[in-house]
Amino acid sequence: MLTKHNSQHSLRKDLVAGFIGYFTTVYIVAVNSQILNDAGLPIENGMLATILASAVGCLIMAFYANAPMVLIPGMGVNALFAYSIVQGKGMDFQEGLGVVTIAAVLFLITAFTKLGDWLKHAIPDSLKHSITVGLGMFLTLIGLEKGGLVVRGEYSLITLGNPSSAIVITSLLTLFGAVFLFARNVPGNFLITMIIGTIIAYFTGILKGPGDGIALSEQEWIFMPSFSGIGEFGFWMAVFPLAIVLIFENMGLIHGQLDMLNQQNKYKKSYRASAFSALSCGFFGTSPTVSSAESAAVIASEGKTGRASLLMAVLFTGTIFLTPWISMVPSTAISPILIIVGALMVQNIKEIPLDQLSEALPAFLIIVMIPFTYSIADGMAFGFIAYPIVKFALGKQKELTTPVVLIAMVFLVEFVIRSIGH
Repeated sequence: MLTKHNSQHSLRKDLVAGFIGYFTTVYIVAVNSQILNDAGLPIENGMLATILASAVGCLIMAFYANAPMVLIPGMGVNALFAYSIVQGKGMDFQEGLGVVTIAAVLFLITAFTKLGDWLKHAIPDSLKHSITVGLGMFLTLIGLEKGGLVVRGEYSLITLGNPSSAIVITSLLTLFGAVFLFARNVPGNFLITMIIGTIIAYFTGILKGPGDGIALSEQEWIFMPSFSGIGEFGFWMAVFPLAIVLIFENMGLIHGQLDMLNQQNKYKKSYRASAFSALSCGFFGTSPTVSSAESAAVIASEGKTGRASLLMAVLFTGTIFLTPWISMVPSTAISPILIIVGALMVQNIKEIPLDQLSEALPAFLIIVMIPFTYSIADGMAFGFIAYPIVKFALGKQKELTTPVVLIAMVFLVEFVIRSIGH
């Protein structure tokens, strides 16, 4: 039993950890709203959706799982939503939210049944890690584009941006600052990067003034996802990759964070809390939340219980009053964050057995085809289809599992239907 002194000490550590968790993740309000804007949602709506989803996610984690984790819209998941589902599939925003809702329902099913454990062991680690690496490459590409560092070339797909333009100069200066802060492991480095990048943009003359903030009476607090395409194969081919990414990303993140915390007994409730939080996102108007990698900072700060998550929920809610200044943050201050997050995700490549051709080749196809096709779903399709082909070619068909073969067949059918449609 805790003494009164120990209890107060524990509370103080939880509150400090909660503040650190908030300051290391509040950057997501600016970053996610810009990505949602590319999917057709006004910046103000995107900021409110991000704030509400993060606050509610942290509340669910606090009260249901009593774990010190921060749930925010996932980097990579938001890119999948905006660029592969809404833009790539030609959906409107509400239809995209319908995909989010159904994917979250599938996520919930894995959280409350044995299907989650079955999938965890049935899908090869090489494919799971390659999806993360491919997402990292894709985020890096988006960051380079947003900063004007690469543009569409006249004689090539991509070429360097104009190094003398104010946008490129601002992006480069901000990127150098971001790399320095990150390398030095400065607390809240992404938030500081946004502030520095905004100041640099002011001096280079590309900064717009503060906005009016969120007029709460004029904003949509709740969205109604559209399921008009639920009877179409294309709808499910959008649901499928999102559900796979959600399930495996949360499995990996939560397992690793609870290992740090030495509280694996909280895994089931934490995983379920993440699924409930993801489901709420379809109605708040954003891509799904995940247990953020920054939760490691909360745990490293000796956060032990859901009190840290509860404080983060309160602080995220208060962020609504900061939106006039958040809306000032230019894309040149966002792009370095995307690039660095991408670099972090690419580190998963060390988990792929590159010396085994039957694992390395399909993983390689996923990694390169996600950014090259500008579609996370298509990149995943290439790798999953190649996996059983390579295994058969090398006489290793006994290593195949039923889910992998079924997923490969679904992706192959989708390619055939799409080619016939064209």
